Amino acid sequence: MAVGSQITRGTQKKNVPTTFSSFMTSPLVVKKVNEMVGGKDGQRFITSIISAVSTNPALQECNPNTILSSAMLGESLKLSPSPQLGHYYMVPFNNRKKNCKEAQFQLGYKGYLQLAIRSGQYKKINVVAIKDGELIKYDPMEEDIETNLIEDEAEREKTPTIGYYAMFELTNGFRKAMYWSKAKMEHHADTYSMAFNLEKYHQLQEGKIPQNELWKYSSFWYKNFDEMAFKTLLRQLISKWGIMSIELQSAFTSDMSIINEDGTNTYPETDIAGTFTPQEDAIEVPQEQIQEEEPF
Repeated sequence: MAVGSQITRGTQKKNVPTTFSSFMTSPLVVKKVNEMVGGKDGQRFITSIISAVSTNPALQECNPNTILSSAMLGESLKLSPSPQLGHYYMVPFNNRKKNCKEAQFQLGYKGYLQLAIRSGQYKKINVVAIKDGELIKYDPMEEDIETNLIEDEAEREKTPTIGYYAMFELTNGFRKAMYWSKAKMEHHADTYSMAFNLEKYHQLQEGKIPQNELWKYSSFWYKNFDEMAFKTLLRQLISKWGIMSIELQSAFTSDMSIINEDGTNTYPETDIAGTFTPQEDAIEVPQEQIQEEEPF
């Protein structure tokens, strides 16, 4: 969505809006939104984005063009920015090279599910956490899993997770499934995420991190490991064996990126293959500045 450069040039001629709300309601932005979203839905879009940003002080400090570009992509995918729905998130990052904060577009695992279902190619698609004592057998050759799920939901919620299972069946009958142990998922995060350290994660789980240092652990892998694991497994499964609609391809290539003013993507933490690549030019905003709603 190459809207930022045009808006930036326009605002340089006049006083630059001092708040995100004034930025979004400026004549140039309203005109651009109405052109791309449509006059009927333009006001709804503007209101929803202002509402999403107003709950996150750190996001309000970001370059507003990166917020708008992320939101326009989400709108083009017909996904909601509402944290409660969990379709996608606009996450504040510090860009050291530019010396500013920018909004990163992050697709939630529920966004992947929505786009897959909407494509009409998937008869079934699911991802679940497997709890301690539930796994009887998983055959990686036949991709068959045998489980004995805990029936009491409250008890199941409290039971430690030991692995993750994702599957899909296409309308043509093709079926694919994957199972990763939690240890494998932890190793994946520890290997590829610059914001995650497995030793620190275990210390955090055990309550060994001092209260005044918790802000260092703002990565979504720390905040909600299971839902990040869901997303990772779905990305692996769909990208390797699924049918990807144009919308899914667009979401996949833009996920975890900052959408630049010229419409290109910068990946501060990940590459488009779905693995986490350390880079020094972007770090996550401290925990106390991130919105409380759980991502992914």
